[in-house]
Amino acid sequence: MTIHKEGYKTIAISTIVFGVINLVSFYFLSARAPLISLLIFVLTFGLLLFLISFFRIPKRQLTIQDNAIIAPADGKVVVIEEVQADEYFTDRRIQVSIFMSPLNVHVNRNPVSGDVAYSQYHKGKYLVAWHPKSSTENERHTVVYRKDGKEILVKQIAGALAKRIVNYLSVGQQVKQTDEMGFIKLGSRVDLLLPLDAKIHVKIGDKPLGGVTVVATW
Repeated sequence: MTIHKEGYKTIAISTIVFGVINLVSFYFLSARAPLISLLIFVLTFGLLLFLISFFRIPKRQLTIQDNAIIAPADGKVVVIEEVQADEYFTDRRIQVSIFMSPLNVHVNRNPVSGDVAYSQYHKGKYLVAWHPKSSTENERHTVVYRKDGKEILVKQIAGALAKRIVNYLSVGQQVKQTDEMGFIKLGSRVDLLLPLDAKIHVKIGDKPLGGVTVVATW
């Protein structure tokens, strides 16, 4: 397991805060109220470990498959439905949405290899990620991948806790399947808009692994 580069600064600052809090606690409380001092240490250390784990990148055997659309994120499948596209596309598409809790791995990966045809950031609200309007009203970043004349859309969506979406892609860039596309801090959601003839391989409630699970084939 490694730590994602997006976490370096946050973890460094949090470690300093952890050290200061516990030095003060040890100096002022350890002699008179050792149990309180110990409780402060346990709680702050637990929070620090949680923060570090949030930026983890576990070692995985990533899936490379030419006709497959790979899960761009860890999480839970909460939506599979036919929708009218509201950005870039003008036709109907199959939407697959993956909800990411704060406990999930939060690095996002390219679902396919190909060219980046569209990359656009949108300011917005911070509705809970499972809210029906989060796809259109929340802060989000939309990317369209083009492969062999076919296109899919991936939308990184901020949630009630997520306050920063990072995306590394730009229009015209050639990308490889399962390479990093970005990162979302804290709870969030990723939507995929797929062609209607795509064969879906997941169902509601499934828990795909980013870069590993085949969401659909085309």
